[in-house]
Amino acid sequence: MNFTTEKSFILASASPRRKELFERLNVPFKILVATVEETSIKDDNPAQYVKKVALLKATDVAKRNPGHVVIGADTIVVKGEELLHKPKDANEAIKHLKRLRGNVHEVMTAVAIIDDVGNKIAFVEKTEVYFKQVPDTLIEAYVATGDCFDKAGGYGIQTDGVFLVEGIKGDYLNVVGLPLARLTELLVETKLISI
Repeated sequence: MNFTTEKSFILASASPRRKELFERLNVPFKILVATVEETSIKDDNPAQYVKKVALLKATDVAKRNPGHVVIGADTIVVKGEELLHKPKDANEAIKHLKRLRGNVHEVMTAVAIIDDVGNKIAFVEKTEVYFKQVPDTLIEAYVATGDCFDKAGGYGIQTDGVFLVEGIKGDYLNVVGLPLARLTELLVETKLISI
């Protein structure tokens, strides 16, 4: 679809997946990456934690770029009460994936929007992901591809990580990293874009 806007958009994300998804709106935007320390955020509630991180990213970029609409996002993988961050090395990636296999986990993506006059809106989208009971050899082969390292939970559903997934309940694009349907709905409601 082609949306129109009179606003200047900034996507505060280094993720190539988010860039690709946001491009589907066909509105001009630029990318500026937030220079914040995500680990500075502390919250025992995963949904609150991820929302705070998305707001932290968006606020950092908005402060340096007044008069723009800034969109920040963060994605986490939650198994029980445990957050599975981006793995630091192959051993941690294997540990994450073994923890997920044969089970259901939740992917949460928070999106924060700061408009050109400083109004802030944030939401969290949740999707359940069901992993297959896969053998160690498949997990190790996937980790060896290197695809796991820049992704929460250590897998990408849109890449070879799909071989680990039995199914999902919820928004697929949320698992990829940007719940585009809900974001678009909110941008239209707030008149930041129009059809």
